[in-house]
Amino acid sequence: MLGGPLGGLLGAALGHSFDKGLKAIPDESMAWEPGDRERVQTAFFTATFSVMGHLAKADGRVSADEIGLAEAVMAEMDLDQEMRQAAIGLFQEGKLSSFPFDEVLAQFRQECHGRSTLIRMFVEIQLQAAYADGRLDAAEDQLLRRVCGGLGVSEFEFRQLRRMVEAERHFAGSDRRDKPAGGAAQPTLADAYAILGVTPQASDAEIKKAYRRLLSQHHPDKLVSKGLPQEMMKMAAQKTYEIKRSYERIKDARKR
Repeated sequence: MLGGPLGGLLGAALGHSFDKGLKAIPDESMAWEPGDRERVQTAFFTATFSVMGHLAKADGRVSADEIGLAEAVMAEMDLDQEMRQAAIGLFQEGKLSSFPFDEVLAQFRQECHGRSTLIRMFVEIQLQAAYADGRLDAAEDQLLRRVCGGLGVSEFEFRQLRRMVEAERHFAGSDRRDKPAGGAAQPTLADAYAILGVTPQASDAEIKKAYRRLLSQHHPDKLVSKGLPQEMMKMAAQKTYEIKRSYERIKDARKR
């Protein structure tokens, strides 16, 4: 279906039944030829897990946390057995010294048709993978910068995404540990600003604008319509939850 390095990674063994498994939703506003969205979905899936495997090996070893992160992403996607095996195989392919890293990024960027929201989501997922063991080492940071360079993501946006993912991880950890009875935990004020990509000095209007932009960028249905595999909708939905909670946290603090 894809050809090129991404098609090579999928391999003939994955074939027709795998492509059928990546479902798309109808969207009459998109001017794509039939099958294009499924092609982008397949490219996203293939690049996500293969680059994740390559990133996990960046520091010379693959930690249990990094393997656990890959498995957690698969669990969130609720993959059937065949697609789960495909994801594991792609992760293993990414760990090989022969993995065509730059070629994969170049084809993925082309397959995305310049859709920056998809590329941003891809980088966020890879950042989450890099932070799976609780830190970002120099080799991982260098490789992520190569990912951004290959996908046309600026240094400024990379730093912003990195701060956002760090804050999201902190919020997710506090949400699990400190959730009060009968309610959801709130992010710290510092995390909330970082998740929205703004500073405490930002005006109310600037914060609201950032909030609306991020909601639009992470809206699950919009992302799927642009080529995000439908199986990744849960991940996008979790991000919108964190964005909403952060905005509410900032609004509450500014009322006092």
